[in-house]
Amino acid sequence: QVQLVESGGGLVQTGGSLRLSCAASGRTFSSYIMAWFRQAPGKEREFVAASSRSGSRTDYADSVKGRFTISRDNAKNTVYLQMSSLKPEDTAVYFCAAEERMLISRASTGYDYWGQGTQVTVFS
Repeated sequence: QVQLVESGGGLVQTGGSLRLSCAASGRTFSSYIMAWFRQAPGKEREFVAASSRSGSRTDYADSVKGRFTISRDNAKNTVYLQMSSLKPEDTAVYFCAAEERMLISRASTGYDYWGQGTQVTVFS
């Protein structure tokens, strides 16, 4: 198993930036595909970004492409989400997720492990 703890959320003005971190403990971090999802009030959880085990391949939701960057440091057992040009519609609880399968998935059901989430609020 792996335990995930997110940090870095907060309140930011439109156009601002934040970097989320997700620290993992437990089994070998580099054996997991890592992803970020988010959930706004009254909405379903949605895919944001994912990284392959090495970090060489990434995938992004169209809504964040060009503004968000996922990266990972396997030596530090941490995955990051750098968010720039933030918009009010980016306001949500952001979750880190991990799975041991071979391929990146955009479906939340494809992930076995989840963090508790960190709130990001973007105000205009």
